[in-house]
Amino acid sequence: MRKTDKKLDNQLRVALTDVCEIALKESNGFQWLTHIVNYSNFPESLKVVCVFDTNANLNSFMAQNRNHRLSTLIQKKLYDVAININNIADHISYDTEEECIKNDNGKWAVRLSE
Repeated sequence: MRKTDKKLDNQLRVALTDVCEIALKESNGFQWLTHIVNYSNFPESLKVVCVFDTNANLNSFMAQNRNHRLSTLIQKKLYDVAININNIADHISYDTEEECIKNDNGKWAVRLSE
């Protein structure tokens, strides 16, 4: 990883840690989030994965349109560290611990590499 990539990754980590802490308080069943990125194609390659405990909690979250609030929060926190992404919703996906256990034996490294 180049020095500039490492700096960018640290900025992403700081911004997304803030998002995670807020989401843990505001969203029932929210567990954690992570990001996947190819820095040679940044910011287009950025993907943020938000993980909930169960499908039921994720479905409730989506049914209440709370994903819009989370998308806005992610975009704002990235903007605060000078990372500007248009159409942030295109860069966010949602998953559950339940699905990872069912389909990938709980192995997130395998699941996220797909």
